[in-house]
Amino acid sequence: MAAADIHTPGRPFGRRREMPFSHRSPLPILTAAALVFALCGAPPGAAAEKGRDRLAVESPKYVPLGAFLGSGAEGVARVEQFRQWLGAPVTVGRTYLPGNDWRYIEGPEQMIAPWARWKAADPRRMLVVNVPMMAPNETRAPVPVLASLLRRGAAGAFDVHYRTLAQRLAAYRAGDSVIVLGWEMNGQQYAGRCEPDPAAWRAYWRRIVTVMRGVRGARFRFDFAPARGRDVIPWTNCYPGDDVVDIIGTDTYDQPSGETFTDFVNEPYGLRAQADFATAHRKPISFPEWGLFRNNDNPAFIRGMHSWMMSHNVAYQSISDYCPHGVWACRRNPASTAAYRELFGAGPAAAPVSKAPPSGAPASSKSQSSKSQSSKSPSKATPSKKRSSKHRSPKQGSSEHRSHGRWSRRAATSRVTEASSASVRPRS
Repeated sequence: MAAADIHTPGRPFGRRREMPFSHRSPLPILTAAALVFALCGAPPGAAAEKGRDRLAVESPKYVPLGAFLGSGAEGVARVEQFRQWLGAPVTVGRTYLPGNDWRYIEGPEQMIAPWARWKAADPRRMLVVNVPMMAPNETRAPVPVLASLLRRGAAGAFDVHYRTLAQRLAAYRAGDSVIVLGWEMNGQQYAGRCEPDPAAWRAYWRRIVTVMRGVRGARFRFDFAPARGRDVIPWTNCYPGDDVVDIIGTDTYDQPSGETFTDFVNEPYGLRAQADFATAHRKPISFPEWGLFRNNDNPAFIRGMHSWMMSHNVAYQSISDYCPHGVWACRRNPASTAAYRELFGAGPAAAPVSKAPPSGAPASSKSQSSKSQSSKSPSKATPSKKRSSKHRSPKQGSSEHRSHGRWSRRAATSRVTEASSASVRPRS
């Protein structure tokens, strides 16, 4: 599943220097906004809406919020619809680079350009990009092979790809993006995972960060975002160092079945461990990916996440808005949808809003679980059964599988290889 840099409750925009906000009285702000829009001929309702958005973002309680709605232009187009439905500012853009091959990890223009334009349109916005550490990113290569690749990466074999990505982001004025590098490294889903050689993985992370920071115009922030819990290796074993990490994230979903939010807080390497670790290292936390999963329509999980975010130093948060995880494009979770909109948005008494897209409308860059998302996913792209089945445990419906003599959790979804290319036109 996916995750990274959550917006700090109580700190506007996770203390981003390029986004200083005024804390003046709301009355002159609203008055000035109404006057400007009136002179420009904008509808009064639009002026009031923009004024409310600005005040919400400037509020000390605001945690920068986003949703994964698609990786390319289709995702950008849905952000405004999602904002209208929520009735609250959406200042976080979320995308994933495909991990099919190295050309995609270098940042396809078709994906980078639309998000960079969206970000540039409002200085309050931030772009969060999940970047694989290996290509192909989803492979069943033997562990010794993966360990060898990590060592090659640490020695500089793949520098050119990350330098190219950084140069492209900077050229599109997105050189201050948050990079969720090698997410869920504590699991065994992705080729760039930590377990085969933790020391090599840490050195490789450091190498990538150094290369990307060395590009002119780069002001990237790097989000270290394991999956919540221990998984196949404690994520603390993978931490590469305070000088190369800016945010400590976690991808957290409502799994396994039968557990409560309190269980997710107190489990080994769970939410409390993440918060304590971040505090000790003087970093904000984030939730690059979060959502429902194994416990069906569960508003208690939504309420628990909201309370946790509002009581911690969160840089940003982004829900995975497709079935079974989401609350807008996914219509399977009505009670959770109501709770999410009440807590994070305008509440039940909001003005008329855009409807969710038709089932299967958005073209997502994340692979979809065929069993859980075949008709409800926000993606027209249908991955092969081979890809979609890999997130099923040996017994269908179970969230765990046996690994190295212990139970470890599967990622919620297979997310960034074949289906990612649905947002990218093939090259000749």
